[in-house]
Formats: sequence, structure tokens, C-alpha cells
Amino acid sequence: MLDTIDDKLSIDMIKKFHFILKDGTLTDSEKEWVNVGEYKAKKNFVGNIVTSSPSNVASDMNDLLEWYHKITKKTLEDIIEFHVRFEQIHPFQDGNGRIGRMIMFRECLYNDIMPFFIEDRNKDFYIRGIKEYQTNGE
Repeated sequence: MLDTIDDKLSIDMIKKFHFILKDGTLTDSEKEWVNVGEYKAKKNFVGNIVTSSPSNVASDMNDLLEWYHKITKKTLEDIIEFHVRFEQIHPFQDGNGRIGRMIMFRECLYNDIMPFFIEDRNKDFYIRGIKEYQTNGE
């Protein structure tokens, strides 16, 4: 991730992050329909939130990055907004949360914002916050 810190966030970069994270993991290498480093082939869910269908992921991700790159001076709120939208798309079969948090961390560094991470002990608050934002805009 740090090797890309001088580069603008891209679809290829996000897919590469996923490949590095998931390649060679036992559960994923056993399933032919899991495309490590590529978008999901089967529908998935985040709690009770409906995510993008596999046929819409590519266009939804392109739209997300197009929206994001139009912001000239990104704030922490913009990065969080990107993260919430990314998680709602849920572009990969597995590993979306980890990739999304990695992107947030990287984008903070890229935009000269103090990065942060979510500790395991705060994971329930993080998940609840995403759900509240997606369902209530809060």
C-alpha cells in the first residue's frame, strides 16, 4: 500500500490490494467462483444492507471513483464518505472491510490527513456507524 502513496487511487490499485490480501488464502483458493483480485461473481450482503449486484459492480466502482476524483481538496469526511459507499458496493466476494479500511488509511496519507485505524475492540461501533450512515445518513 505504501508503495502506491504517490499515485492517485485507481480501480487497478484497489484490485491489486485485494489480490495481495486474499491470494493463497485457504478458503478462497478452494472456491472457483471467488475471483481473487477481481470483482465478485455472486451476490453478497453486509448485515441487512443490500450491496451492488455483480453485474453492476464495475459501473458502480467507476462512478464512485469518478465522484471521488472530482473533489479537489479531500477532507476526512470525503474519505469516510468514499469508504461507506465502497462498503455498500461491496465489490469483492470477501475482504471488503479490510480493503476499505486500507484505502481509508492510504487516502489519509495521500491527502496529508492524520491516518487512523479501527481497533478490534471498536469494531462493533464501526459497523454500527456504517449501517446508520447507509440507512439514515447519520
